[in-house]
Amino acid sequence: MRVAVLHAAAGTLVPLFMVCMLTGFFGRNRSFGEGLGVWKFALFAAFAMTIPYVTVAALLGPEFPSLLGGLIGLIIVVFAAQRGFLVPREPWDFGPRSEWEEDWMGNVDPEEELAIDRPNMGLLRAWTPYLLVALILVLTRVPQLPLQEFLSGIAIEWNNIFGTEISEGLQPFYLPGFVFLVVIVSTYFIHRMTRQQIAASWRIAGGQILGAGIALLFALPLVRVFINSGPEFNTTGLESMPITLAEGAAALAGNEWPFFAPWIGALGAFIAGSNTVSNLTFALFQFATAERIGAIPEIVVAVQAVGGAAGNMITVHNVVAASATVGLLGREGALLRKTIIPMTYYCLISGSLAYIWVNGIGLNLGTIAFLLLAAVLVVAVLAIRRSAARAPAPESETTR
Repeated sequence: MRVAVLHAAAGTLVPLFMVCMLTGFFGRNRSFGEGLGVWKFALFAAFAMTIPYVTVAALLGPEFPSLLGGLIGLIIVVFAAQRGFLVPREPWDFGPRSEWEEDWMGNVDPEEELAIDRPNMGLLRAWTPYLLVALILVLTRVPQLPLQEFLSGIAIEWNNIFGTEISEGLQPFYLPGFVFLVVIVSTYFIHRMTRQQIAASWRIAGGQILGAGIALLFALPLVRVFINSGPEFNTTGLESMPITLAEGAAALAGNEWPFFAPWIGALGAFIAGSNTVSNLTFALFQFATAERIGAIPEIVVAVQAVGGAAGNMITVHNVVAASATVGLLGREGALLRKTIIPMTYYCLISGSLAYIWVNGIGLNLGTIAFLLLAAVLVVAVLAIRRSAARAPAPESETTR
């Protein structure tokens, strides 16, 4: 729930950020001010997702907010956009394709893709896999239903691994990944895919996840070594690596640590290539640091997770996968230089709010940082609007 609240607060301006960056970096006039013209609809779109996101987190638990919050928000936004609700009267579009810069161009030609003869698919059939994922997750996570008890009761356990006191267990049929596999197989029939199409989907998906899969194969065992390095597992009597780091962080940052906590999450996601691995690696460290400075550990761990999500914007694996999907391999640096801007905002705002949540409003680092960030955003908006007002009107097609 704490993660959801911080995400909702930090994410409210993300749609507007996205639109302003779109018009500023890729518009014909390179005007961030043009993006501000959609501020009403952008804020509406943000609330359409964040309000269901927090509600789902409060009612159903941690597995559902990202899935159902985004899905509900998408339905609301599409419904509103089709009816012109809060949509600006003046449309915006990219300039002619012939004027695009070389860095924008990938090896995927939209016109060529549209020319490929593919059978038409209805909207309901296209969305059925996503609806199935949401439905099955709900059915397997609601405690009142027998399906949760049945699936979670099937476990594989490995006790006293290699003669140590470490034991691990796995509930294979209760994992979200198993739900995804069930839906994947169902999709073959729902979308009436041929054998060739099924083979092609595995080939393409396998190629995209191969690099990330190899990294995760080595990262996750290293995470366990990192966590299970305490005196109960070594003969030196030294504390575990997370506890040692926590002692250093507590001594260095003191009560200001909640402000810096999301940057650790972002750094972990950037290095490890995964928010999950970042949280596995640093959650114990964040919890122990919070205990040592007298902060609320749950809030510090929550802002670690939020920072890890922000770090996903600059995670190399994600950037490479996205670039490969749209045919922009080799241009990842240009994308990283842009995505680091909203990532920085996200970490600053979430760190400030976490600090205020722990220590309250006052003459402190969190409050000052929050007010400075708000002032910077207001000044930036005013400057953008002033420059947009002074700029000459775009040349119309009839006068060119």
